[in-house]
Amino acid sequence: MKITVCTSCALGRSGFAEVLRAALAQETIEADIQTVDCMSGCTRQSTVSFRDAGKTAYLFGDLSKADLGDLVTFSVAYQNSSDGSFADARPLGALRFKAIARIPA
Repeated sequence: MKITVCTSCALGRSGFAEVLRAALAQETIEADIQTVDCMSGCTRQSTVSFRDAGKTAYLFGDLSKADLGDLVTFSVAYQNSSDGSFADARPLGALRFKAIARIPA
């Protein structure tokens, strides 16, 4: 799974990619976490994307450090999903309200 953190916004500038990397390592989630200068999600700042081969890709915005737990929960569910789809988004917590885009594989 590839995770990209925008570094143009406050969350990304705070070093969130490293915080997320450490949290995912504790859960033994294998992810390639990268940063990018801008993800053009400026109207819903502090964006993070998830994508993997053959799976639906996701872009979340309006994120803060308080969303770390939900991002870890999402990462586990995404890793365990065969196609990146979820029958019930409620276990994903506040992230279900912070989705900017869901891009089919």
